[in-house]
Amino acid sequence: MKIDNRKSYYLTIDTETANNLDNPIVFDIGGAVHDKKGKVLETFSFIIKEVFYEMPELMQECFYLAKIPQYNAQIYKGERKVVSLYEAKKHINELCEKYHIKAIIAHNARFDYRATTTTQRYITKSKYRYFLPYGVEIWDTLKMAQDTICKQKSYIAWCVEHNYTKKNGAPRATAEILYKYITGNNDFEEEHTGLADVLIEKEIFAHCMKQHKKMRKNVWE
Repeated sequence: MKIDNRKSYYLTIDTETANNLDNPIVFDIGGAVHDKKGKVLETFSFIIKEVFYEMPELMQECFYLAKIPQYNAQIYKGERKVVSLYEAKKHINELCEKYHIKAIIAHNARFDYRATTTTQRYITKSKYRYFLPYGVEIWDTLKMAQDTICKQKSYIAWCVEHNYTKKNGAPRATAEILYKYITGNNDFEEEHTGLADVLIEKEIFAHCMKQHKKMRKNVWE
């Protein structure tokens, strides 16, 4: 797919992390450049060398420890690329410049922002403090979905039917549940790896944009 300078392009990212939720350290980051309809121009799937290989104790405690053999097999096949954190940051910067990225997007984007920032500061000993490019907006598909899909009577009824509700009865809005609803595939299970999750989250973004409703987008709203 060629760049159309009349269009706006977006970069959806997803991170998988080790350590705890307060101080998450990124070992897997995936991304896809796409338009507002979700059509993909370019993807990447990076394993962060300093974490995956050089922090064995952290990786042994990783929530996704059982997936490490899968990651190793995919690295061997060339399906994922092992890079330094600096190389990952440089690639994202270059994508933002190449496609004039309007916004970097994630589902529950505060977490991914915190994860990338924490990892940047930890690995560089705070010499460099921010991972994502300065000046590019950060959008959150969780907020977008809460203001569009989650307000639809059909979604609320569907969540009640399938027991996807919170204790207070409100519909849940995880990426997996939203994607199940959008696709009509209730058997879908999120892979919980960077690029695979990106490819469902950009569909949530496209579905929200298609609603043409007023919604919060910016992570800081």
